[in-house]
Amino acid sequence: MPRFLIQGTFTVDGLHGLLKEGGSGRVEAVRKMAESVGGRLESFDFCFGDSDTQVICELPDNKAAAAVAFAVGSSGGATTKTVALLTPEEVDQAVQQSIDYRAPGV
Repeated sequence: MPRFLIQGTFTVDGLHGLLKEGGSGRVEAVRKMAESVGGRLESFDFCFGDSDTQVICELPDNKAAAAVAFAVGSSGGATTKTVALLTPEEVDQAVQQSIDYRAPGV
């Protein structure tokens, strides 16, 4: 199943919710969300920096990843950035493909 990195940044309302329910409550909510689209939560970490959370989920496809992003974004509690993750084996397969490409201006 494809894996996705979802970086989340809380809004002010989202931070108030986090203070109310705690970190474990957020993890459980995200676990249920992933499972509701047929996926699985692999890891959930809080962090410092440009984002407040780093979540790795297995999700069935891009449509499921988009549904998750739309649900979180429309909640008003956080904004997200979703990145599709590749395994080393997938990269090995990708670099073996013959690609017809020309750089701009060449």
